[in-house]
Amino acid sequence: MPASFLVIDSQSSTPPFEQLRSQVIAAVRSGRLAHDTRLPTVRALAAELGLATNTVARAYRELERDSVIETRGRFGSFIASDGDASERHAQAAADSFAARMNQLGVSPAEALALVTEALERDSSS
Repeated sequence: MPASFLVIDSQSSTPPFEQLRSQVIAAVRSGRLAHDTRLPTVRALAAELGLATNTVARAYRELERDSVIETRGRFGSFIASDGDASERHAQAAADSFAARMNQLGVSPAEALALVTEALERDSSS
């Protein structure tokens, strides 16, 4: 996979590993990276993008944790068969949040306000 579509903005306040992670997820969602696409090795991608190998390794670890990629031992890392699992993870988090809000007696409107505030705080930092 040529990584020519991956661009790291060194002036961005977003850390390079997060830029890489989010760009890979976006490429999977758009279909640019199909399931079972083999990714470059950590070293090769780091060299191509001018990043430290630890930066790329962290992005790969987080992508694997989120089930976007899977590592197949010495064969390398590939886009997971079910691609981006973030929607499933988000739904599970939403279900858990809703259940907890119900336990606490928080109304749906209050719960939405709380999560909206939290998302706004998180996106501004």
